[in-house]
Amino acid sequence: MERDIQRVIGSSSILAATLDQTSRLAAINRPILIMGERGSGKELIAERLHFLSERWEQPFITLNCAAINDELMESELFGHEPGAFTGATRIHHGRFERADGGTLFLDELGTMSAKLQEKLLRLIEYGEFERLGSQKTLRVDVRIIAATNANLRDMAAHGEFRDDLLDRLAFDVIHVPPLRQRLEDIPELAEHFALRLSSELGWDYFPGFTQEAMDSLFQYHWPGNIREFRNVIERSVFRTGQTEEKISTVIIDPFQTDQTKPVETAPLVTEDTEETHQPFKQQVENFQKQLLINALKRHQHHQAKAAEELQLSYDQMRGLIRKFKLNQ
Repeated sequence: MERDIQRVIGSSSILAATLDQTSRLAAINRPILIMGERGSGKELIAERLHFLSERWEQPFITLNCAAINDELMESELFGHEPGAFTGATRIHHGRFERADGGTLFLDELGTMSAKLQEKLLRLIEYGEFERLGSQKTLRVDVRIIAATNANLRDMAAHGEFRDDLLDRLAFDVIHVPPLRQRLEDIPELAEHFALRLSSELGWDYFPGFTQEAMDSLFQYHWPGNIREFRNVIERSVFRTGQTEEKISTVIIDPFQTDQTKPVETAPLVTEDTEETHQPFKQQVENFQKQLLINALKRHQHHQAKAAEELQLSYDQMRGLIRKFKLNQ
């Protein structure tokens, strides 16, 4: 059964830089680490790395490390032989065997135990492992892509993650920007998810959103990122129902009974609260510029530290500084 590969929606400069980095890294057969907040689209980036690589016709296997306990995780990764433990009655081929020749995507890597980290490091180093209950060494050719929303460098500094494993996994790091850093993508994303649900429901027409509804989308801070955004758009379209009028109510919180009350949000405006009537694109760029200025101020213009706070790569930070001419 073929996977339903979803395209990455958006045309913002920060997303374009991330996709460009992804495309370039797809060509090199090295482990890659994807960093980003929950719901920001890390698995889509992993899929892009695989399907733009020479391995695109081979398996793309995924495993959420946070969804399985340690005992099952070892079996899921490396497989087991009959009799390896109670209930093991036949050979089980683990994810590494199933991904041979292709790519294994390990999501939520920061939750992996120290024991499994050690076994994973050995596999990356030598391409070898044994199934549980077996002494036979197996070899595989698997590209590993890992993702996490945890700060693995801090975890390694506190002995919670292996330094040597982090070094091997991070040939390069892709930082997936959160939605609040790519506000100009909101109209395109809203239309995409609304049209998709309308089509799923068999509706012939989607009227769009009012300006007030769009404003509420821009003002929310989106802690759940694209995953949360998709749910909000689809929920709002479904509850409104078929109509020729533009959708005016955006239902961000399904637990809130009175949708006329504003949802509590973290303020998106930083230091510049002056009301403007500039074009949308200019207002978004002003907001991005102010984010950079504030972060640089907080870190005494140390660009690397400011980039880390904003979850940007150093190259992305330098590109935005040049774009907004902040180094002049």
